[in-house]
Amino acid sequence: MNQLTQAPQPLVLLSSRELEKMRRACQLAADLLNHLEPMVQPGITTQALNDEAERWTQAHGAKSAPLGYHGFPKSICTSINQVVCHGIPSPRQILREGDIINIDVTPILGGYHGDTSKTFFVGQPSERARRLVEVTEECLRRGIAAVKPGGRVGDIGAAIQEYAEAQGYGVVRDFVGHGVGRQFHTAPQIPHYGQAGQGEKLRPGMVFTIEPMINEGTWKVKVLADKWTAVTLDGKLSAQFEHTVAVTETGVEILTLPCALG
Repeated sequence: MNQLTQAPQPLVLLSSRELEKMRRACQLAADLLNHLEPMVQPGITTQALNDEAERWTQAHGAKSAPLGYHGFPKSICTSINQVVCHGIPSPRQILREGDIINIDVTPILGGYHGDTSKTFFVGQPSERARRLVEVTEECLRRGIAAVKPGGRVGDIGAAIQEYAEAQGYGVVRDFVGHGVGRQFHTAPQIPHYGQAGQGEKLRPGMVFTIEPMINEGTWKVKVLADKWTAVTLDGKLSAQFEHTVAVTETGVEILTLPCALG
């Protein structure tokens, strides 16, 4: 789950002790996605995925951060095909052969949030869906590779935007990555587009998500009447991958491995 760009929060630098707690929460998030992956099959409902995620999360001594967050009604986000983000699980929503689905999870363990998401294939995807998902995962890799102490937030977005647009895809502007720790959303905000060398300087102790949403067509989106579900304006496919990362003294640590890049 990612915040809208107009809701900045204070910047928090994590101590080594806090970072260790974040590692545990983030590993739990990665494990949760891995646990759900075998369930992603034609015929299952997104409500069933939600219910298993909630059961598993509670069984591991954690809480689901999305549940009740600003009124969000479910424990995870399930975004299918043209849904960009914040899809709401439903017993009426059944996965079908050829769908793609992003599952976004954020368990709270020991007071810290582990935030990650991955786009899965339901059965055998079309070639256009497969290519979009592969490019989106590569966008995440390139964004993470741009993180280093002394770098700038704009380096991340520039790396993602340059690659995505070179492949003919649109980069969503309306939703961004964000700082995360004891709070679900803090500074810095991490746009997935921008100019290298611009924006806030990256410092050791910063922990944030990088979560590019890449659209098959236009980058523009609209939010449905439920006030949560964001869809592509042109109805074409969208994919997303997300990791929580920490800026270190020498580079970057991916805290939510092994979900999308493992």
